[in-house]
Amino acid sequence: MAPLLPPTPERRRRNPGRLRVPDRVALAGVMYVLRTGVAWRDVPTESVCCSGVTAWRRLRDWTEAGVWPRLHAALLTELRRGGLLGLDDCSVDGSHIRALKRGDLVGPTPVDRARPGSKHHLIVDRQGTPLAVTLTGGNRHDVTQLLPLLDAIPTIRGLRGRPRHKPRRLYADRGYDFDKYRRLLWKRGIKPMIARRGVAHGSGLGKVRWVVERAFTWLHQFKRLRIRYEQRADLHQGLLELACSLICLRRLRTSF
Repeated sequence: MAPLLPPTPERRRRNPGRLRVPDRVALAGVMYVLRTGVAWRDVPTESVCCSGVTAWRRLRDWTEAGVWPRLHAALLTELRRGGLLGLDDCSVDGSHIRALKRGDLVGPTPVDRARPGSKHHLIVDRQGTPLAVTLTGGNRHDVTQLLPLLDAIPTIRGLRGRPRHKPRRLYADRGYDFDKYRRLLWKRGIKPMIARRGVAHGSGLGKVRWVVERAFTWLHQFKRLRIRYEQRADLHQGLLELACSLICLRRLRTSF
């Protein structure tokens, strides 16, 4: 992650002020909040070695610098280099979360009595490795994020030949059953494997699509993502991308 970080500002010669907290320590503070879900002001300075305010500021700076998408893309490249990505078959789905503090990309959630909420949209490969994640208001339909999710997949290198940036087949549930989007997928060279509304269960698509449900379980093991506390949508999006990177890193460590 170190090569992806923005350059450290130089200290003033006169009145330099307090020493800057090292990036590694600040990252530990961000990950502590991500894993435990505590408020930023409750970060234990004694064990983490930095305050929650410092961790929040570093999260803000790194998010505005675009660190998290580049980190996620680098880990996906390492996974593909090791033969650990199945990009031919991908699955997509969405998941609602509550938003206790109003802010950007918050809307009335139809499945939670119109309480304010947001929605995570996720696309994964055949093994459930997250390829891209987006954040919308809780009242947005899943299918509206189908094409933005595909556009959010980074260019994944790691092997000789052309880099990959789209699947060959895309699996989805009945919420994506619109002929318009089927045609748009065909135009992109992607075969839509979408369940039909009104058809009895047992189509067999669940044998492949279940990995996205498991990926949401992995994602929401990070307690800060179960309920949205950040008013700024870009900061919550940054935490989402950091969690996806940690899932990719976990898969790399368990496979080598």
